[in-house]
Amino acid sequence: MKANYHTHTSFCDGKNTPEEMVVAAIEKGFDTLGFTAHAMYPFEGEGYLPTARYDEYVQTIRSLARTYGDRIKILLGFEADYIPGCTTPDRARYAPFNPDYLIGSIHFVCAGSPEKRVAVDYSPERLTAGIREFFGGDAKAFLQTYFAALREMVSRYDFDIVGHADLPRKFNGKLHYFDEEAPWYRDEILRTADVLAASGKNVEINTGAISRGWMDTPYPSGEFRRLLLARGVQMVVNSDAHFVDGLDCGFDRRWEE
Repeated sequence: MKANYHTHTSFCDGKNTPEEMVVAAIEKGFDTLGFTAHAMYPFEGEGYLPTARYDEYVQTIRSLARTYGDRIKILLGFEADYIPGCTTPDRARYAPFNPDYLIGSIHFVCAGSPEKRVAVDYSPERLTAGIREFFGGDAKAFLQTYFAALREMVSRYDFDIVGHADLPRKFNGKLHYFDEEAPWYRDEILRTADVLAASGKNVEINTGAISRGWMDTPYPSGEFRRLLLARGVQMVVNSDAHFVDGLDCGFDRRWEE
């Protein structure tokens, strides 16, 4: 079965409409397509689904599911952010919209309060500036805060899929701002793998940075994936597509190995 459960559209920061994504998915031979608008309900942010459009988004995806239901299974979801003290990826929070599933993700790392947050994957320049401003230029402290928040999110909240578990790697090939072989970093992913396994949640193998030209490997890294496989964690390949050409990026490669 060919499926993607991480799809963005023009409702948030995607380039194509939901219907354009559906048509492309059918042409590419998908059996299932899940939509996951960026969400930090009830708050708003740059590139996120506006609060006033939640109902429109839900109605649009449900309508497409009826229209194209004889050719493809369409699911309604959200990629719900975890920002401590602000918003959580929890089923109870999104219950008014009756989603089929939730992806829980971290896109911002907070230095003590939601107002002091660093955008992890917006741009290399914004990441560098955020670490300098809120973490005194200490990349290790920034990364340890990221993984601590990820473990907290996974342990405390009710959602289905863990999104891009080592997202801070996205710009490391350009910035070289941390050593992925450093003992402290490997300890962080080891501890995180244990928490992910204990949670029983699915973890995505996310190819989104490949389609956007930042990396040639998915999240999580090969070492991280091996730790997860050794612990029996269930994984699903998702493209994190923001445009039609990225829908099945990397799907022809065996990322579970």
